[in-house]
Amino acid sequence: SFPELFEKKNYELRIAGGAVRDLLSGMTPQDVDFATTATPAEMKEMFTSAGVRLINNKGEKHGTITARLHEQNFEITTLRIDVVTDGRHAEVEFTTDWEKDAERRDLTVNSMFLGLDGMLYDFFNGYEDLKNKKIRFVGKASARIQEDYLRILRYFRFYGRIAEKPDDHEPTTLEAIKENAKGLAGISGERIWVELKKILLGNHVNHLVRLLYELDVAQYIGLPLNGSLEELDRVTKNVQNLCPKPMTVLTSLFKVKDDVTNLDLRLKISKEEKNLGLFLVKHRQELTKAVGPEPLRPYQDFIMDSREANTNSKIMELLKYQGEEHLLKELQEWTVPSFPVSGHDLRKMGVSSGKEIGTALQQLREEWKKSGYHMDKEELLSCLKK
Repeated sequence: SFPELFEKKNYELRIAGGAVRDLLSGMTPQDVDFATTATPAEMKEMFTSAGVRLINNKGEKHGTITARLHEQNFEITTLRIDVVTDGRHAEVEFTTDWEKDAERRDLTVNSMFLGLDGMLYDFFNGYEDLKNKKIRFVGKASARIQEDYLRILRYFRFYGRIAEKPDDHEPTTLEAIKENAKGLAGISGERIWVELKKILLGNHVNHLVRLLYELDVAQYIGLPLNGSLEELDRVTKNVQNLCPKPMTVLTSLFKVKDDVTNLDLRLKISKEEKNLGLFLVKHRQELTKAVGPEPLRPYQDFIMDSREANTNSKIMELLKYQGEEHLLKELQEWTVPSFPVSGHDLRKMGVSSGKEIGTALQQLREEWKKSGYHMDKEELLSCLKK
């Protein structure tokens, strides 16, 4: 196994960062990253001579080697110190000092190492903070943020993942965020969107988005200047436990479709995300359930009349947005019925001209829709005879 290779050469190897945090919280980590005192060159030599496959993924200048073993990728990074940082990326120099490596990480809960023997190396009280569900920067918040302004959003993301109460921040942290918010203007939209989506799916969403506004962050990450925070409160309650898409939650802030376009300009969201935002802004108010025995009908009619492929999934997001849990379940069980009459049937009945066939099909389709899509071929054709 590869730990033995390191041991043989007297290189130290420990699990690092997020995986340690997950293991200590009793969760299965998504990916396990390792840190080591061995340099990339030393690792390459050691792995190559042991016949372990290396995957070239350009991580090497930051000190990361990816080894492929038993159908799994292992990322192993040399301990390092950031020499120059410009708020976006760092130039690094390698070290064998574990504390120096922990010191340049963002949050205390992400700065721990776990020896393969189960020994925890925790230089900044990360375990204590994790147990108390506290999110703190390693060392001085402003210094950490200025190394990479994206850490502002990482702070909110982990807050929404770990903190128990919505308003349990250190005042100095919030001040540091406010003072450095405009640094986010220089961070690429793609990186921001990845973090923002995770914030939108975590806990305390409405509290955290309010903070984005209060701390002047919102304007630098493409959010509308006067986002509707009341609508956000309403929608975050509506979508609880309904697994909304991030865009569904975010659209509550938008008042007009330009808000969606501006977000897209700043964050380069996907076409599907943009279309969902535009769809919700357009239909969230008029497209609502019917009074009476068939509350789902307006949504079904909309789907049936639509010529687009993924209308179904957009309508599901709309129902989440509106908090219509029962209708959502009903719609998930509903299969789109197919219209039972074809032009061929009409020809057999002696309708010959294409134009007449078109008109007749249109009329029958209307009848079928009125019947709640229940009429079968016989019933529809007998309408035509009349």
